[in-house]
Amino acid sequence: MSRSSYLFTGIFGSFALSCFALVLVPQMQIGGLTEHENADEGTRYPVVNTRQGREIYIREGCYYCHTQQIRDEQNGADIARGWGTRRTVARDYIFDDPPLLGSMRLGPDLANVGSKDWRNEEKDEQRKPAKRDRAWHLLHLYNPRVLIPNSPMPPYRYLFDEVKAGTAAKANVLPVIAKKKGHEVVPTAEAEQLVAYLLSLDRTEPLPEAGGTKPAASASAPAAAPAAPAKK
Repeated sequence: MSRSSYLFTGIFGSFALSCFALVLVPQMQIGGLTEHENADEGTRYPVVNTRQGREIYIREGCYYCHTQQIRDEQNGADIARGWGTRRTVARDYIFDDPPLLGSMRLGPDLANVGSKDWRNEEKDEQRKPAKRDRAWHLLHLYNPRVLIPNSPMPPYRYLFDEVKAGTAAKANVLPVIAKKKGHEVVPTAEAEQLVAYLLSLDRTEPLPEAGGTKPAASASAPAAAPAAPAKK
């Protein structure tokens, strides 16, 4: 066999091995992932997030400054910060097209921002809100520094309208001063959709591959022997 044949065989073999290791093996491992079914509660995970709000999230470039991936405790302090209760795994993203993992954290990770336990402050910090609900997120979008002093996040005021005072439902009026006297600030449909998407982000469902479930006690395990009576 000539040297050129050896060279060609080596190049082809390297390409084939790389293709097998980088394409076929991952496809065999995670290509067939489906929803996780919780038989006890009769629920499935993950659920499809609000499409319109997700499109606005992408359009506004939120993923440039926020990630949606929680690292395990050996590789980061994400869980200790309060951004999640477990690491994110491939199953979390099976309905995301494309997955918005992100690569930079100028702001906190948002993988679980819709979870009731999500926080970005110390547990006993005074500025920690009692609840990050719709009203909190809308105000945060309109003027982040009202809630978080020195926040680097830009305001998204173009997602809001100013209407004549008294013409909008009271629940929709933001507690901020409008530019025009006698007017009030209300969210547009796009602001509502974006907030609905943020509130839907919750990847705290326990999954076996994420170490989020505890093994059930064996029903066949023998009962513990009763303690012997103390001697008098």
